[in-house]
Amino acid sequence: MPSATETLLALGVVPVACTRFCDVAGIPTVGGTKNPDVAAIVVLEPDLVIVNDEENRMEDARALEAAGLRLHAMSPRAVREVAPAVDALADAVGVPVPPGAAIGPPAPTHTRAFIAVWRRPYMALNEDTYGSSLLAHIGVANVFADAEDRYPAVALSDAAARTPDLVLLPSEPYAFTTAHVPELEAAIPGARVVLVDGRDLFWWGIRTPGAAARLREAVT
Repeated sequence: MPSATETLLALGVVPVACTRFCDVAGIPTVGGTKNPDVAAIVVLEPDLVIVNDEENRMEDARALEAAGLRLHAMSPRAVREVAPAVDALADAVGVPVPPGAAIGPPAPTHTRAFIAVWRRPYMALNEDTYGSSLLAHIGVANVFADAEDRYPAVALSDAAARTPDLVLLPSEPYAFTTAHVPELEAAIPGARVVLVDGRDLFWWGIRTPGAAARLREAVT
């Protein structure tokens, strides 16, 4: 889980392994978040396995527990939950939390945005997600905050009907690039289309204060 791996490294703890999505050189990988190599993890005999209810499957967590491994869940879905989650992780691995930059108080809403998290089909996110919470914290209202599903499939015409001022195209989980900008500009006329680092939008943890500052700069 990239967020946990990045946070552990910032706490001075090098994991014995991580997922292939963690983007860290020199640490062995044991599959992905949805298809971890449970047998390989068991062989490593880690003291703790970090899991997330959004990224990991329950059957894999149960298999790891059945093998006698201790699990620690981290699943923040709002900015206010990040600091307690980092504190709990530090406590679980027995290290102090380093002083870090404060994220600052919430900003008043100044922009309404459509956040595209996938393409073919286009998908958005609702308010019960970390990404939407982080944007709200910096003053960006999510036009699909009221969607029933956490990650609803949407038509671009539906997004246009909600009259966003801004369209955000993150670099992950779908790798949006400048090649996709004309399509969004044509579908949602009048909205500014901005490419952002998907890690800043979706990776929570030690990254959160810096991510908030970078996203704030990107949307202003």
